[in-house]
Amino acid sequence: MANIVVVFHSGYGHTQRVAQAVADGAGAQLLAIDADGNLPEGGWGTLAAADAIIFGSPTYMGGVSWQFKKFADASSKVWYTQGWKDKLFAGFTNSATMNGDKVATLSYLWTLAMQHSGIWVSMGILPTNNKAATRDSMNYMGGYGGLLTQSPSDASPAEMFKGDFDTARAFGERIAEVARSRG
Repeated sequence: MANIVVVFHSGYGHTQRVAQAVADGAGAQLLAIDADGNLPEGGWGTLAAADAIIFGSPTYMGGVSWQFKKFADASSKVWYTQGWKDKLFAGFTNSATMNGDKVATLSYLWTLAMQHSGIWVSMGILPTNNKAATRDSMNYMGGYGGLLTQSPSDASPAEMFKGDFDTARAFGERIAEVARSRG
């Protein structure tokens, strides 16, 4: 069984719910970045031991949260030694709008993984883009490079869309499957 870690920041709880669904699908451990942009005690060691690292951040103003950025900047110490080289990586983001420049956030997460000499795992789930599709359909948001989810600005984390969670679990399963295939 692969050791998979979901490292994420969540400002209001929506991204945390997505992180949990991805982790459920992958059989992964959650590692939350706190409100000050720090990992919990032992967090860097947890990431060092991982076979796969899944990044998660809300999209704020067209990019990752400042807390996630602080974590990313702190990872430069690991980058310098190439400590995460050849690990699997994947990513997800959530924002209030259907687009909200989520692709810019995924691009940032992908770039961070590439700087660490990682191997990116794409969605591998075709979007549901026919007339019969509903907001609760699989990959309704149409992500290819990573998981995209949406929560209306006036919705609590409990009011998020079932289809996003189904997609998140399936994405986690895909990442675990790819990790297992690497032996």
